[in-house]
Amino acid sequence: MVEDFVRGKGYLTLGTRLKRIGDRLQADVQQLIDADGIAVQTGQYPLLAALDELGPLTVGDLAAALGVSQPGVTRSIGQLVRAGVVKAVRGRTDQRTKVVTLTARGRALVDQGKHSLWPLIAQTLAEICGDRRAPLLDQLDHLEAALTEKSLLRRVTSRDREGGNE
Repeated sequence: MVEDFVRGKGYLTLGTRLKRIGDRLQADVQQLIDADGIAVQTGQYPLLAALDELGPLTVGDLAAALGVSQPGVTRSIGQLVRAGVVKAVRGRTDQRTKVVTLTARGRALVDQGKHSLWPLIAQTLAEICGDRRAPLLDQLDHLEAALTEKSLLRRVTSRDREGGNE
């Protein structure tokens, strides 16, 4: 059997490993969503959960809350509007902004997920992680915060300019 080359490269291929894990998780969750008859893509669930928990948000605030690009959120919102899951209306004070809210159908989908699928997914992943759960989540929090503070690109290029020292 061929050894997992990517795993063997350690930190060098961390992004590849995280993406690979994310792709596997999202593919499995999508199959669970499809089996439940829910017409939403896996990647759109965090958007719906944010609207549920935080209430109506502008596109910009939603992107910031999710830590993703505004164009990506705009695309997802367009798909969810067409599916009748959210509505997006022009802001009252600023016509350039759009405020996004859950529709009745969107609320029903979120409620269905919160009471059936979401707890099962969270519980199953917690079981997979076992006693490593807290350290894993802490490491991810640390990595995200560090990259928000200063990107990998900036860190590498500053090391290069400074002769290998950060």
